[in-house]
Amino acid sequence: MQSNKVPNYLPQAILLAIFCCQPFGIVAIIYAAQVNAKFQAGDYEGATTASDNAKKWCWISFGAAILFYLLIFIIGSLNQ
Repeated sequence: MQSNKVPNYLPQAILLAIFCCQPFGIVAIIYAAQVNAKFQAGDYEGATTASDNAKKWCWISFGAAILFYLLIFIIGSLNQ
């Protein structure tokens, strides 16, 4: 039996869904919510995969928000 806890990234996913890119943040929340249930059921591979997917979607959400705000800044600068 594996005793290491798999990170679920749920707090990060929730914050990203609120403050960054909501669609990608919701995907991250869905994967993050699966981690603990799979870990407690003994599905360590599934928990690790869900954790990796949650982390990946957190970064995608963060990157999309940065690109969006950068684009808004550039467009705003050009219109002055």
